[in-house]
Amino acid sequence: MDKLSIGQMAKLNHVSKQTLRYYDKIKLLEPDIVDENTGYRYYSIKQSARLDMIQYMKSTGMTLKDIKKQLDCNESQSVKDMLKQNIMEIDAQIRELEYQKRAVERTLKSYERYEGSPPDGTITIEYIEKRQMYCIDSGMNFYDHGIDFYEMLLRKLKKNMIYDKIPQIYFCNAGTILRQENLEKRYFYSSEVFVFVDNDYVPNDLTISIPANTYLCIYCDEFEKEKEYINRLLDEVSDKGYIISGDYICEVLAELPFLEEDERGMFLRLQIPIELNL
Repeated sequence: MDKLSIGQMAKLNHVSKQTLRYYDKIKLLEPDIVDENTGYRYYSIKQSARLDMIQYMKSTGMTLKDIKKQLDCNESQSVKDMLKQNIMEIDAQIRELEYQKRAVERTLKSYERYEGSPPDGTITIEYIEKRQMYCIDSGMNFYDHGIDFYEMLLRKLKKNMIYDKIPQIYFCNAGTILRQENLEKRYFYSSEVFVFVDNDYVPNDLTISIPANTYLCIYCDEFEKEKEYINRLLDEVSDKGYIISGDYICEVLAELPFLEEDERGMFLRLQIPIELNL
């Protein structure tokens, strides 16, 4: 047992011969004996202890380079510091996986809402729960421009989100705001774009709270129809005697993977908060 071939050492320790050859190459675990006549290299059974430690340290997330460094210096404090760093990195990976899971959940929910939504042009009255919004002001009226300008506006939104460390899972389903004073005058001026976010992932000081409310809504399947559909909502407000109680919101319910001439496939829910005149 003091003279094990590479195959025997590999089999005893449930690793591959290729792994042992690589460890030998980087001087992490070198064979204990070299036959001067044949050049054959042999391991000692006692070297299994070092191999066990290598495998254990790998399981904690340490790289082979770091493992070699720790084994060579033989200091427990150095190992502790490295393990603390690994915990921080694992926590970051867990957060990233949580973001990915949330992104998948949000995408599925978007498609379910799209599939269950009324047809284009349908007007409804809906109660919508409280929402949290991350919003920026571009300083330019996007109603004076087309889809190209809207895309530029989204670039600015993405840049701000990256700066504020907002998870990119929220970048899809962006929306826009038309302030109440402009809405009531049918003055199409808005420079604000937003994304709805979750409190669990975004600090409160970066968000705006939108209270629960009753909304007059219309569903829209084309970006170019928005102004026409806003006017339809305002006509409905006037005809039914509703009272506008807040800002207009254009929410992208779903971004569909059907690009025509590289333009986004968006399904919108246009919303005006109202008080019913009962």
